[in-house]
This record gives sequence, C-alpha cells and structure tokens, in this order.
Amino acid sequence: MTTLPLIALPTDGLSGCYIDGGWRRPADGRTLGVENPSRREPLAEVGRGGLAEVDLAVAAARRAFPAWSALAASERGRRLIGLADLLDEHAEEVARLLAAETGNAIRSQSRAETAGAAAVLRYFGGVAVEQKGETLPLGPGLFSFTTREPVGVVGSIIPWNSPLQLGAVKISMALATGNTLVLKPAEDAPLAVLRLAELATGLFPPGVLNVVTGVGEEAGAAIAGHPGVDKVSFTGSAEAGHLVAHAAAERLVPVTLELGGKSPCIVFPDAAAPDRVEATAQGIVNAMRFGRQGQSCTAGSRLFVHADVWDALMPRVVGIVEAMTVGDALDPEVDIGAVINAERYGEIRAYVAEAEALGATFLTGSTPAPVDEAAGYWPVPTVLAGIDNSWRIAREEVFGPVMVAIPWTDEASMIEMANDTHYGLAAFVFGHDLDSVIRVCGHLEAGWIWVNEGGGQIPGMSYGGVKQSGLGREYSIEGALDNYTTRKSVTIKIDRP
Repeated sequence: MTTLPLIALPTDGLSGCYIDGGWRRPADGRTLGVENPSRREPLAEVGRGGLAEVDLAVAAARRAFPAWSALAASERGRRLIGLADLLDEHAEEVARLLAAETGNAIRSQSRAETAGAAAVLRYFGGVAVEQKGETLPLGPGLFSFTTREPVGVVGSIIPWNSPLQLGAVKISMALATGNTLVLKPAEDAPLAVLRLAELATGLFPPGVLNVVTGVGEEAGAAIAGHPGVDKVSFTGSAEAGHLVAHAAAERLVPVTLELGGKSPCIVFPDAAAPDRVEATAQGIVNAMRFGRQGQSCTAGSRLFVHADVWDALMPRVVGIVEAMTVGDALDPEVDIGAVINAERYGEIRAYVAEAEALGATFLTGSTPAPVDEAAGYWPVPTVLAGIDNSWRIAREEVFGPVMVAIPWTDEASMIEMANDTHYGLAAFVFGHDLDSVIRVCGHLEAGWIWVNEGGGQIPGMSYGGVKQSGLGREYSIEGALDNYTTRKSVTIKIDRP
C-alpha cells in the first residue's frame, strides 16, 4: 500500500497539535501511531499531547477570545462558510483520509460524512447572526433587555466513529457563538480533523481554533478539568461522560454530553404492506447503520417487529444485509468497512458469543472469529432473533453491526420494552397510521426520532438524548444558544420629564 498523503507537518519533525495558528511538537516528544483498520497498516504518527499542550492551547484560546468575541457575528459566520467551501474543494482527499483512519467505507460513509461536515459548517455560518436577545415591556420609565454572550473558552472531546462530522459540529457551535475552542479528537482517528484545522489556517485568527491530539486519560482529562476552560462539550461513552461531567461539576462550568444509545426501531403492520415492505426493510438497515459497521450512537439496534408482518419483513431485511459487501474502506465497491480496532472487535465478538450461548438464533451472520493478525478488523453483519429483552445484547451498546429482532403484538408491552434501557438517544418508527405513530412517539423516551426512514442528523434540528444518553442539544442554533452562550439581562431606569 502506498502511504496516503496526510497533513503538512512542520520542518522540525512530527506533530499533531495545532496550537495558536501553527503546528507544535509535544514538549516531551511523544507520539501516537494511527492505524488503518482495514489493512492493519500504519497511516501516520501524531503528537501525544498532554497537560503541557493543553495549557498552551487554553492560553492561546484565552488570548484570542476578546477579539474573536467582539467580531461581528456575520463575519464569524462568513469565515465558517469559507471553511465549508475549502472542505468542499478538498472533499475527495479528506474523504479518503477519513476512510483510511476510521474504516468507514468511502462510497457509503466517508464521502457523505465529508459533505455533512461542510453542511454543518455552512449552516452555522448562515445562522451565526441569529444570536438575538429580547426586550421586556416593564412600563414607563424602565427599559429592560437581554443579550447573548459567549461563555469563553470551550473544551471539546470527540470520538472516532464520525470524527469529521462531530469535529465540524463542535467547531461550528463554539466559533459561531463567539467562543474560542480547544478540541481533542480521538486517538484512533485524528487525521481528518487535523486536516480540517490545516484548511482553517488563515481563516481564523491564531488561538481561535486549537487541536490537541492525545489519549483521553491525558489530554482529554486535562481539558475537562482545566481551570481556563469555561465550558466542556463531550461526545463518547457513558462511562467517560460521567468522568467528564464530574470534572466539570468540580469547577461549576456548563457541560454538554452525548453519551450513546441503544435505540429502538419499531415496525407497525402497515409499514410492511406489499407496496411499502421494501422501503421499510431498507430504512431498518439504514437505521441500524450497517454501512458504518454499526458504530453509531444512534444505531437502531433493537428491532421490534409486529408479529403479523414478521414473515413478510424479516427475510427482506436479511436479504439486504447479506447483499452488502464487507471489505477495504477505500474500495469503491465496498458497503461495509472495518471495525476501528482490535479491542472493539473483541468486544463485539464477546456480545455475540454470549447471545449465542444463551440460545439466540442467527437470521444472518455468526459469532466473529478471533481477530486474525494478518487481516483487517472485518465485522460480520448479524441479525439475531430468539432474544429476550433482558439480555445484555438487547440492553447494552454493542457498537457493532449487530441487530436484535424481537416480535411484538401488544403496543403497551412493546413501548415498555423499547423504553427498558438506561439510554434515551434515538428511536425509529415505521408506520403510516398517524394516530399510532404520534401516540408511540409521545411515549418513547428518546430525544430524537425518525419516522419511516433511518436517517441521520440534520443541521438545524436539535439533537441529543435523555436519561444516560446525555445532557444538552447540538446541531441547531437553539442548541448553540442554550449551551454555548450565557444570557445577560439589563434593566435601565429612564428619566422622563
């Protein structure tokens, strides 16, 4: 394999920290290797930043904050749109880099994620001017108004499954609202985010956008607990999210958390009518995120199918899954790429093996073989039946291409099963009777619901969860204002003749 061109590195050696408008090598010289999970080959090394680099990045962000926050919102928006334009210009290069580091197939995922990241930047660039306050009619002699002000320095930490999209969300929401940012990408997939930072050079003043690469226990913990960080935004596991929330609470700074899900996918009988069954089956496969190896917080991994249409629908779902090609993420014919690393592969294997031992039935797939040192981390797309809703595989986030299918007949019991999880991020409903659809949506404990499609996040629509799926909302101007600004109220007594 020919090594892919990655990022422009400084002449003094390897780097992965973008601080104060330029590349900075970690003080202790440590590096992290980034692997291509499809080929099990090294892609690059980046800096293993820690507290020293976070200190530098936060200091740079604090210096840049006064001028950036004072800049007209329309100008901040214009620069975000400029970054979106640059990302579009370099879309294929960035998509290839993204596919190589994440294992997400270039045809079905990485190109779409690159386009989605540009769309997020463009959306927030366009709505940056909507940071409006209110006036209060207090009567003669008094005038009261509110303003929205940025919180200051934002520290953001993102995972590896959709790094470019999530990086664009964090950058857009923080910068559009006048904050400066210190961003830590995941150690497994930092390269596309670094390339985005490189594209941003010259668009934003030094210190406005900073990227510190490193591991969570070092760089991530330093950001979450740093006294110079005024707000923390984290996307990742519930376990890590609790640690981030604790660190933020110690300093009484606001925190936004998106912590994963175990999303139900509910099918009513009319969704499997002869003229709708194919579209519903495809929507279910899309909702499960098989094309992303199931590595998505919103994956509809618990499929509740009405018993009356089980026989009509499930063979079609299985047929679509079995027709998908697993292989190298950079192969333009591949539908499903590689799982991110050996640890993730092993955890997926353990969940499926446990379900098999309990008596689960494979509608398609199998327990993955032990990881082969000579091959990529190839997943086995799997649909399981004969599952009890109390099993771990039906309750915990597998984060792999594994769907469990459970028949239902009683709506109240189905809703109880759908809500019987400590997560509450997303849900998917397939049905065409509006009374049924609206009723079940009202009962589902989820922050984000798609009906009759397994779609993804939409810029402008608030996205976030309830219960252990997190705090706060992102992707929308409302989420940005609620979570990245503070409200200031001013009341003026006016002398009147």
